[in-house]
Amino acid sequence: MLKEFKDFLNRGNVIDLAVAVIIGGAFGAIITSLVNDIIMPIIGVILGGVDFTGLSIQVGNAAIGYGNFIQAIVIFLIIAFVLFLVVRSYNRSSTEEEKPAAPPEPSPEEKLLTEIRDLLRSRSA
Repeated sequence: MLKEFKDFLNRGNVIDLAVAVIIGGAFGAIITSLVNDIIMPIIGVILGGVDFTGLSIQVGNAAIGYGNFIQAIVIFLIIAFVLFLVVRSYNRSSTEEEKPAAPPEPSPEEKLLTEIRDLLRSRSA
């Protein structure tokens, strides 16, 4: 069991996944800052000075903070859009690399054989 666990950890996919999770967490912090510090204040000014984080509804003694929910949706949409752009550019670059190469130029022997074949066809016709 220990050997299987070691083999599992030594697979390239596990290391790649760990790196992706760490970079994703750091990227999430950047996007959160972008939304909280730049985008949401601009949207608030456009909508007349509304601060989304302070929006809430009082229901009895409980406060339902729907402003934070709106902000979370905006953060999600931005992250999804950026991820879409990354995947789209990756797919385009990978399809460009996979295009089949042009067929090789026929060798001199093949050209000669083709000429002989064409001459024989023209004589028999």
